[in-house]
Amino acid sequence: MERDVPVLWGVSNFVMPLFLTSLDGLFWLALALALLAFLQRKMHREIQAVFLILTRHPGITIAVFGLIFIPGVFLHELSHFVMAKILGVRTGRFSLIPNPMPDGRLQMGYVETERSDFLRDSLVGAAPILFGTIFLAWVAIRHLHMGLLWDVLRDGQWDLLYRGLLALPNLPDFWLWFYLAFAVSSTMMPSDSDRHAWTPPIVVVSIFFGLLLLAGAGPWMLEHLAPPLNEFLRGTALVLSVSVVIHIILIVPFLLLHRVLTRLTGLDVA
Repeated sequence: MERDVPVLWGVSNFVMPLFLTSLDGLFWLALALALLAFLQRKMHREIQAVFLILTRHPGITIAVFGLIFIPGVFLHELSHFVMAKILGVRTGRFSLIPNPMPDGRLQMGYVETERSDFLRDSLVGAAPILFGTIFLAWVAIRHLHMGLLWDVLRDGQWDLLYRGLLALPNLPDFWLWFYLAFAVSSTMMPSDSDRHAWTPPIVVVSIFFGLLLLAGAGPWMLEHLAPPLNEFLRGTALVLSVSVVIHIILIVPFLLLHRVLTRLTGLDVA
């Protein structure tokens, strides 16, 4: 027992600086995902509340809500389907029709896939956030020119950044791409059923890296693996932050409209 303490202490002394410095992208990615998950749920509730107060008809509200997000739902389910086909997993029915669930949740769509091994099931379940992030990156860089704005921000050219942001609505088809970025990013988070097979891979990978650290491979990983991995994590976090900003911009008017409609009609949605 006495000889184990220095080993564990040395591992902890290596792991903590690794996460705080060399893999700070992991922190930013986790923060972006947490914010996006929170804003997505809040946004969906506010949109449903507004249309339910306006129409006073759950069926119409569900139909309108489904139409708003149908591009994102389509990509979400298509990503499951494509990933399943790539991995050789059999697929069944495919639906984009919103369906209220017994527990009160709203199922936006589904694609039936056959249960397979935990690795393929995990990849099929993670496909929406993978495809959604790629689509969001393409829109942000190719159509919204966020790469240029990022360079301006990084150089501290605040006046140029401000003018660039004001000029964004003048880009060709800006509002179309803005809407598609919102619809896709607001529906790309994996559902509970998508995450059902994630635990075994996470445990296996954690044990694998833990054993590598105990074997003394930490410095080698820090030098050779951490830099490219951290750049990837930072880039992914930056892409997701675009979605976070879009949700923040759009949730404010829906929050205000919800409050105004509640005051005018005396109705509210819990």
